[in-house]
Amino acid sequence: MHEFSMTSSIVNLVLEEAEKRGAKKVLRVNLVIGKLTFLAVEQIRFSYNLLVKNTILEGSKLRIEEREGVGECDSCGYKGPIESKEDPVYHFSFPSLLCPRCGSTVRIVDGRECLVKSVRVVV
Repeated sequence: MHEFSMTSSIVNLVLEEAEKRGAKKVLRVNLVIGKLTFLAVEQIRFSYNLLVKNTILEGSKLRIEEREGVGECDSCGYKGPIESKEDPVYHFSFPSLLCPRCGSTVRIVDGRECLVKSVRVVV
C-alpha cells in the first residue's frame, strides 16, 4: 500500500510547484521509477487517477519511465543488471546483491529512484 502514499506525495509536490508557477492546468506529469523501489506501476496509476480528481491535475497524462536495477562490483568491475530471485516463502521476488561474474557483493548504482522528471502546465 506504499504506492498510495508515494503517489500522494508526488501529487502534492506537483500541485505545490504548479501553484508557485501560477499554472491553471497540468497537462502531463513524467515520472522515473526504479524497479528496485518495488513500486507497482499500475497501482501508482490507479492512485494517481483517484488523487487528482477535482484538482488542476485532473485529466492530465501520467507517463512513467521504469529504470532497471544496476549494480557495480568493486572486485571484478562488473556493472550491469541485477538479477532477481523468487522466494516462494516470501511470495515475491527480491534483488540478488551478488555479482553474476564473481559472486562478490555488488553496490546498487541505479534503479532505486522515484522522481518527477518533468511537468507540463498551462499558465
